[in-house]
Amino acid sequence: MVTYLLKKSYRLKDYKEIEFNDLWGDHGVFTTMWLFDKPQKILFFDQHINNLIKSTKVFKVYKANLKLNILKILKKIINPKIKYNHLLRVAINKKTLSVSIRKRIKPKLDFSLNLVNLKRVRPEYKNLKYKQILKHLSKLDNSKNDIGLCVNNKVFETGTSNLVFIKNDKIFFPKNNYYKGITFKFFKNKFKKFYYKDIRINTLSEFDEILLIGSGKGVASVKKIKNYTWSRKSMKYYKLFSSKYSKAIQQCKKYS
Repeated sequence: MVTYLLKKSYRLKDYKEIEFNDLWGDHGVFTTMWLFDKPQKILFFDQHINNLIKSTKVFKVYKANLKLNILKILKKIINPKIKYNHLLRVAINKKTLSVSIRKRIKPKLDFSLNLVNLKRVRPEYKNLKYKQILKHLSKLDNSKNDIGLCVNNKVFETGTSNLVFIKNDKIFFPKNNYYKGITFKFFKNKFKKFYYKDIRINTLSEFDEILLIGSGKGVASVKKIKNYTWSRKSMKYYKLFSSKYSKAIQQCKKYS
């Protein structure tokens, strides 16, 4: 069960506060950002908000001055007296804007992946059709587990993060049919050489490392895949990715 520090919903017509609705399952989009420290910082904030606004236009839920009103609401709800280590979620459908803040759970080093036969609806966008994924995630300890979304023998992403596969000092990303998140784009720009490849379940044993990257997990190293004969052979790239991520955290400016 998720414990919220804050959860609020607003009517898009006039931005009046209404009863909270998380909007899961609706036609709409969302973004999840890491809110941390005091004074408060939000990692990759501009990229998250700009991508959210772009997605609202694709899903035809955009309203005039939406970005400005989101920024106004965030200024109201982020408490300058709190030292945060939380996930800030902003979700939008045609009528409602919902905002929630929940504690960010740090992944442990004995992290495992559970492969499930499931793919998100319109996976190239971070949309609200997430109920099937949430059913699986609700049964797991999110500090030690995530689900790997697979269809037709291919692995695409997890329920919360993007996946990175390392083989013989080469970096591989799944080829398509998944959401390329803000953290994914950050890392893609940090490496000159990487490869897109269909990641097939029956070839997982070839990889030395599997990493999760995203706002919620940061960088996590998979130790094993449940019910499959793969286990971590190295942590070299986990350390490399973590180092680059730490630099981004250090350079993140105060949210204002």
